[in-house]
Amino acid sequence: MPPVRSDRLEDALHRIFEGGKNTRASWFALTGGETLFAEGDAADTLYLVRSGRLGVFRKNPAEDRPPQFVGVIRPGEPAGEMAMLAGTVHTADVVALRDSEVLALPRDAFFDAARTQPDLMVELSRLMIQRARDRRSGGGEPSVFGFISARPRPIRAFVERIAAAIEAEGFSCQVIDQTALSSAADWFSRVEDTHDYVLYVAEMDEPAWAALCARQVDRVFVVGNGLMAPPNRPLPHAGVLDAQRRTDLILLRDPRMTHPANTGVWIDAISPGRWFQAVEGDQADAERLGRVITGSAVGVVLSGGGARAYSHIGALRALREAGVPIDFVGGASMGAVIAAGPAMNWSQEELEARIRKAFVQSDPLSDLAFPMLAMTRAHKVDRLLLEAYGDTDLADLHRPYFAASTNLTSGKLEVHRRGLMRRALRASIAIPGILPPVVIDGQVLVDGAVLKNLPAEVMRQMTSGPVIGIDMSETRGVDADMIEHPPSIWRLIATGAWRRGPPIVSILMRSATLTTDADLESSRAATDLLIQPTPDGLDIRDWKGFEPGVEAGYRATREALDGLDRPVTHLRRRPPLSACAPPETDAETDSPRPAAADKSRKPARRARRDAPGA
Repeated sequence: MPPVRSDRLEDALHRIFEGGKNTRASWFALTGGETLFAEGDAADTLYLVRSGRLGVFRKNPAEDRPPQFVGVIRPGEPAGEMAMLAGTVHTADVVALRDSEVLALPRDAFFDAARTQPDLMVELSRLMIQRARDRRSGGGEPSVFGFISARPRPIRAFVERIAAAIEAEGFSCQVIDQTALSSAADWFSRVEDTHDYVLYVAEMDEPAWAALCARQVDRVFVVGNGLMAPPNRPLPHAGVLDAQRRTDLILLRDPRMTHPANTGVWIDAISPGRWFQAVEGDQADAERLGRVITGSAVGVVLSGGGARAYSHIGALRALREAGVPIDFVGGASMGAVIAAGPAMNWSQEELEARIRKAFVQSDPLSDLAFPMLAMTRAHKVDRLLLEAYGDTDLADLHRPYFAASTNLTSGKLEVHRRGLMRRALRASIAIPGILPPVVIDGQVLVDGAVLKNLPAEVMRQMTSGPVIGIDMSETRGVDADMIEHPPSIWRLIATGAWRRGPPIVSILMRSATLTTDADLESSRAATDLLIQPTPDGLDIRDWKGFEPGVEAGYRATREALDGLDRPVTHLRRRPPLSACAPPETDAETDSPRPAAADKSRKPARRARRDAPGA
């Protein structure tokens, strides 16, 4: 949403960029998708956006993942100032999100002007500090979204419910339909500048308006129906949004349809960056998508940890009791297995019952084998995963979800978001030496914890909202006395302890889930709330230790939530416009600027009929 801009900075920039005949600034236009400058380019120019919007993207170290979105640069704001002042190359790509007009001022001309206007440097410094804070807190995120229908039934009512959910959180929100098609460009800018969020909605039979929406917004949602085939004609799109994976998919389904289906066909047709499932008319789903738009959707990522990962169940119980929404979920190893519960919309009771059946009652690692590839054959694990997940496809889950495994073929982290769920989970828990590796599409995969026990960075790429990390990486999981005085094979057989494997299983499992300080630091940096349960005395292979593990996770999560000074959904929340400045009259329209606190005005609830030229 729009940051609070400094009038003094805007005035100073106006003087040096548009200060009459003596200015050395030049004007040029960028078409949507065109790059202003790229990472590594020399920073010898300061830019000022006159109209349109620019997006800031940082290249992802993983070549198969989209660039990381950093923020939006709006009219009246400078671009490239940090690298120019520091005398370094640019550290990110800046791309026009739509047709834009830009002013450019050479670096030496800027410093000449700054010598006579010392307040300019002060205000630029404040802006850079604010932008740095915004990036840490989730500010600078998109505020203009397009909803383009790919189904015959109208989607306006669906978008209105999302807008109402956004307003209920204290933000101002405007829904704009095709009656604004002939409006002047500056009218769109005024609406965007005076509302926290603007939602453009285009029905399937409005191709001209849909094409404009795709060029006008910061991010696009294509809205379809899972029971129908995607349209056999190209949908309106904006090249830059496609290139930066900023087109998302929403599949609506009838309330009588209990499970999502056919998502993969739509993904193949749309190639979205993310996909969401929603029930027609369901208020909770409208609120969830409202959180996605406002950057308050909560992502929960769970680490590996063997039997100690039972703590994740207690953590999820505490989150649910506290009313914390789980909008995105994922994990590695046993964390991925437990995270599958919320993704499949299981209740807390069903999650606990299924995990008890699969791991407490079944001794999953008891089918020991001659260690050619691993110490177990994994037949029991395969059967348990089949019973729990059947042929469920990862794309057809109720919540966005991922499971992480380690690709021994490429040496990289493998992020599973499509394909058979049981195969992805089997790969994610394939601890080297204990369970045989899994081969998918010719790639040899083992436990995700080998490379990234807490894949919080993956979650950060999925959501701009708060990320909760529940990490078992540092808790002790191997009994030192057992290592010094290992039991005999006869004792293992006599006591039945052989079912959980010999002590070497603990050593292998603990080795697979160790985390370096650097890796833990990077994972922590991607989280907003890090929870580290300590199930003391629970061995990493103690599959019977369900209750103490759950209790440790519940207790640690309650303590972490009690220590917060605000709701979890507000951890990265930017204030609404109404909290930044008092309402004032807009000279252009003689109407008051929107105030989110004024619930008598319902801009999102009425059709757009007052657009100039409509």
